[in-house]
Amino acid sequence: MIHKLIDKYCRALSWLMAASLALMVVLVFTNVVLRYAFNSGIAVSEELSRWLFVWLTFLGAIVALHEHGHLGTDMLVARLPVLGKKVCLVVGHVLMIFVCWLIFEGTLAQVRINWDSTSAAMEVSMAIFYGCGLVFAVSGAVILLSDFWRLLTGQLSDGELVGIRETVDMPHGDPKSLKGFK
Repeated sequence: MIHKLIDKYCRALSWLMAASLALMVVLVFTNVVLRYAFNSGIAVSEELSRWLFVWLTFLGAIVALHEHGHLGTDMLVARLPVLGKKVCLVVGHVLMIFVCWLIFEGTLAQVRINWDSTSAAMEVSMAIFYGCGLVFAVSGAVILLSDFWRLLTGQLSDGELVGIRETVDMPHGDPKSLKGFK
């Protein structure tokens, strides 16, 4: 059930990222045209585009984490037996959950420090800018804990035991294809 909720959440984030990207394009293009053609511009365009880009990056990292789309190498892990793959996955998830905690703790400190600070052009709280780290840390931890639970309860298939989606040279999780692979 939680996996389906995470799927829907990531689909919503994908739509939000697409809308953010579209808004960034419109803002920057309009600002360029206004500057060159009319010697004016939209004051908040650059700052809002920057903020949207940072949020877009963190939201994209959440979706990539859910889809196991981050860069990685599975050359060693793919050769391990199932137990070795499980151990590597557990160690990797524990370390990533710890990193989510560090990001949460550091970002929360930044949000508190910048709560009363306002941005130059938009004049809104800088805590909104730093809030993307909180969203990433909490979302990432939920995704990792969900995957961790699926591993502990035996719901992960052998193909899902390798933490990345696939490599360029071989199908994901197929150790037989390693024959002659160098």
